[in-house]
Amino acid sequence: MTDTLTKVQRDDLRTIAAMIIPESAEYKVPGADDRAIQADIVATLGRDTEPVRAALDHLAHLAGRPLAELDPAQREKVATEFRATGGVAAATLVRVILQCYYRDDRVLRSLGHELRAPFPKGHTLEQGDWSLLDPVKARGGDLRRA
Repeated sequence: MTDTLTKVQRDDLRTIAAMIIPESAEYKVPGADDRAIQADIVATLGRDTEPVRAALDHLAHLAGRPLAELDPAQREKVATEFRATGGVAAATLVRVILQCYYRDDRVLRSLGHELRAPFPKGHTLEQGDWSLLDPVKARGGDLRRA
């Protein structure tokens, strides 16, 4: 589904992804600009397509041209302004990049995770502090009942 984003948007996506998660030789993991990770992002955008497009367009607008055409110092300036002004679209873009990055087999392997679906074996989670949910419970009936 490569027609989901324009070529300029895909180039800017690859650029901002590399800025968020660069390649690490130390940990032997690719950056988020890796071809396979980028393909996963574009293929699985789904309901996030419009906010991601909006975020990429906002980045290009802040840059005054495609982000990929700027030098690293200019990119950093644009990224700083983007974080401050990007709103929900920026948060969506970052979430999409992170979720696709952290489901890549190479990344999971580097983190010591077994390459398998979480079920049927499941994963053991340490018990947390359930009292952190008390403010939510105290709000009462704001939530929709199942």
